[in-house]
Amino acid sequence: MYDIIVIGGGPAGLTAAIYGRRNLKTVLVIERSVFGGQIVNSPKVENIPGFDSISGDEFGDKLLEQAMGQGAEATIEAVTGIRKTDEGFLVSTEDGSEYEGKTVILATGTTHRTLGLPGEEDLIGSSISFCAVCDGEFYRDKTVVMVGGGNSAFVESALLVGIVKKLIILQDLPAFTADQKLQDQVLASGNVETHTGTKVLAYETSDDADKHLTGVTYEENGEKKTVSCDGVFLAVGLVPDNEAFKEWAELDERGYFLPENICHTRTPGIFVAGDCCRKTLRQVTTACADGAYAAISACDYLNQLGSD
Repeated sequence: MYDIIVIGGGPAGLTAAIYGRRNLKTVLVIERSVFGGQIVNSPKVENIPGFDSISGDEFGDKLLEQAMGQGAEATIEAVTGIRKTDEGFLVSTEDGSEYEGKTVILATGTTHRTLGLPGEEDLIGSSISFCAVCDGEFYRDKTVVMVGGGNSAFVESALLVGIVKKLIILQDLPAFTADQKLQDQVLASGNVETHTGTKVLAYETSDDADKHLTGVTYEENGEKKTVSCDGVFLAVGLVPDNEAFKEWAELDERGYFLPENICHTRTPGIFVAGDCCRKTLRQVTTACADGAYAAISACDYLNQLGSD
C-alpha cells in the first residue's frame, strides 16, 4: 500500500514524487512510455530556471534521478483504470498488475495530435514522425515537410534545418505563432520554404506493396498543390488521454481535467496535475508547480486521514 501513486512520469508527476517523498510519504510513479514526458523530445530548452540551456532528455533524466534518489519507486506500465477500495484506490495496468494507494495523482500529460487523414496510422513510425531529435537523422540530405507553425514546430525545425536538404513548413493559420526568436533562427536558413493558410489534404504514397510516402497534397488559397517529400513531421498540437479516469475527475469538452482549487477533483484522495489539466499556459515550470501543489494536497489529505 503506497501513500501516493502518481500516474504519469513527466515534469508534473516527477515533481509530485519529489514533494511526496520530502514529506516522508511512500510514492510509486507509473509511466506508460518515457520518463520526462513531452519535454524529452526537445533537443534544446532555454526557459527552465537554473539552466541557460539543457536538452529535454537530460532534464527528464535529472528529474527521474532526483525522484528516485529521494526514495520514490518507478515502473513503466500503461494504466487502464482505477477502482475504489476501503483503504483507498486500486490502480490496474495493461499487463495485469495492480497497485494499491491511499491517494492517486493523475499527471497523465498529453499525446501528439494527428491529422486524421487516410493511411496516416500506417505511415506513423516509418514516414511520419513527431520527434526530430529521434528521427531527424533518417532524413539527412532529403526533403521533409513540417506541418505546424507554433513553438513545437519551430523547435523541431531548428534541428531539422541542419540535417535535411530542404524543409517545407505548412501552417494552417495566416501566420506563424512561434516565438519570433525561434522563427528568425529557422527562417534564416537557406533550405527552408514556408506556406501559411494551408490545409493538408492527403498523403501521397507509392503504388508498390511497400506504400512508402512520396509527397503531401495541400490546399493554399483555394489551389490544390502537391509537393514531393521523403518524410513528414507533425507538430499540430497535443491531446489529453484522460478518458479512463472520467469517473473520478471531471473533464471539459476537449477531454482535459477540470481541477478544483488548482489540483483537487470531485473524488477525495484523487488529484490532478500538469498538461492533462485545462489551463492557459503549458510549460515545464507550470507543470512542476502543478505537481508540487498536487503532492502537498495529497499529503495534507493523508495527514488528515491519520488524525481522524
